[in-house]
Amino acid sequence: MNSIRRNRIIYTLAIIIVIMLGLASRRYPLPSLITTYAGDILWALMIFFIVGFLFPTFSTIKIAIIALSFSFCIELSQLYHEPWIDAIRQYRLVALIIGHGFLWSDLVCYTIGVILGASIEFGFNMVKFKVIYNYFK
Repeated sequence: MNSIRRNRIIYTLAIIIVIMLGLASRRYPLPSLITTYAGDILWALMIFFIVGFLFPTFSTIKIAIIALSFSFCIELSQLYHEPWIDAIRQYRLVALIIGHGFLWSDLVCYTIGVILGASIEFGFNMVKFKVIYNYFK
């Protein structure tokens, strides 16, 4: 699994799909549990795919560590409140990226999102491996 090469077109599509799902989770009436946590899980999944896009030869584990570290840093940055950054956080796009306030539950959601991304990638690579293996069998 260490010598994978990610297809940037597939990762671009995955990023776009995850963004659309994340925005939809905030816009449309869904059960409370989904509305509360889906956006944060999808945000971390998007970060996983972005890091995979930027570093196409890194191992899945390395991508997961970078994505989770970045996500945790963004969440921890929400503990910092000064008038200038709170004013910036009032813009919707900025709020979607860096958030407003720290929540412990977001760290759990980010972990789930990154694990989901790694699982998707591992699963995709296993299917790809089986197809190649059966082709040469």
